[in-house]
Amino acid sequence: MFNIKRGSTCTFCEAILRECGFRTGLFTSPHLIDVRERFRLDGMDISEEKFLHYFWECWHQLKENLTNDLPMPPLFQFLTVLAFKIFACEKVDVAIIEVGLGGIRDSTNVIKNPVVCGVSPLGMDHMEILGDTLEQIASHKAGILKPQVPAFTVPQLSEAMDVLQKKAMELKVPFEVVAPLDHRKLKGKKLSLSGDHQFTNAGLAVALCKSWLQTTGNWAKLFQHDDVEDNLPEAFVQGLSTARLSGRAQIVYDSASASSDTAGRPGSSSGDLIFYLDGAHSPESLEACARWFSHTVKEGANQSSVSSSSSKLQTEEVWSNGHVQAGKNEADKISKQILLFNCMDVRDPKILLPTLVDTCASSGTYFSKAIFVPSISTYGKVTSGSSDIPLEDPSKDLTWQFNLQRVWEKIIHGKDCLRKSSEMQIAESTPPRRFIDEDMSNCKPSDGHFACSAVVSSLPMTINWLRDYVKENPSFRIQVLVTGSLHLVGDVLKLLRR
Repeated sequence: MFNIKRGSTCTFCEAILRECGFRTGLFTSPHLIDVRERFRLDGMDISEEKFLHYFWECWHQLKENLTNDLPMPPLFQFLTVLAFKIFACEKVDVAIIEVGLGGIRDSTNVIKNPVVCGVSPLGMDHMEILGDTLEQIASHKAGILKPQVPAFTVPQLSEAMDVLQKKAMELKVPFEVVAPLDHRKLKGKKLSLSGDHQFTNAGLAVALCKSWLQTTGNWAKLFQHDDVEDNLPEAFVQGLSTARLSGRAQIVYDSASASSDTAGRPGSSSGDLIFYLDGAHSPESLEACARWFSHTVKEGANQSSVSSSSSKLQTEEVWSNGHVQAGKNEADKISKQILLFNCMDVRDPKILLPTLVDTCASSGTYFSKAIFVPSISTYGKVTSGSSDIPLEDPSKDLTWQFNLQRVWEKIIHGKDCLRKSSEMQIAESTPPRRFIDEDMSNCKPSDGHFACSAVVSSLPMTINWLRDYVKENPSFRIQVLVTGSLHLVGDVLKLLRR
């Protein structure tokens, strides 16, 4: 199987086919905390022992065959080769491969005869490499289509759809546009991944899995006695309702910042600190993230308790449709929404941040404040969950974070709020205690001070500062949306799990 640039669809596919009884291998990109997250066997990250065995075996084989014309591959190409080796050695029944970037020139595109291909929703992403128009981007994505191999996509903007359909005709590809999944087909269960956009990803996953099962002759074997003409097989429903994907519409209730009751939920003697994590980093994905966040915080405010599925680490991670089990005296809490944001400097914050703010505002959700921080992780580096986390990096260049702050303040105040150039290089160690108390609607820039936002040089210090704040203010519920970068989301998860 061959999928493109949407971890949610890949994850749904993996869960469905695993529930159907097949040994699955999933190669996805990128990882959040540990590089082993990219390689999943039967729904689990590959073990450290297996990873190291295959890693060094693959590394040494490549080193032994180096020539001037064939150097060691760069990171993602190496990981792609490693994934193929792992899946071959582990004898998986089906491999779900997520494209790293683009399609036509992506290292995963060495697969010449996939069983089925999928193209998820396309948007303006990786423009520095794929082009600055949707047509150019779609032409790269269409590169995964193979002659006469079935392919599926979802409703796209006409600029993208025209390119995909033209390429499909050239290659004589059976090409089908799949509608979002009808929630009634879930038979009362819910998608395990939150957000309305996930019904689009789920619909595509269902089509891909059904096509794979039919092409391999397994559909008739598994479901010949089932009434599945207009209904989803039970294995499909189970997969869609249990799939797991970190860092996308994920909620983590930080138990380190609060005393807990016997069930592990924050008690009434302390405030609440809740992290809403979504690695959205394009205009389209940030719009979906904003809709999810707004819906989630509003729904949470309107009910005293909600069902959830959770796994305890040092935090309580909640997956079921974006909600957290309510604690005691939930209705008495004063909620404040805080944005914790960073993005790569190749992205345009003048598009990303207004998209986020406007979409939230259209649903009546407004951020009290915004905090801009650098990520800890570096791109193109293999990391593990046990990697050290520096508390502070005094050499970190924060020019980009100050630029994000300026964009934010202009959105809020409708005009440029300039600081002196000397002040632009000085980040706050942590914001003052009163920072969160005042709502954005009342904050005014004065004497060059940005009252609606802060740049903090250290992410660990920011997390500790938020924890201290809710401990000292037991009447507050602080809801922190972490978005703009998968690396930032991964860094936050790593910090919360320690």
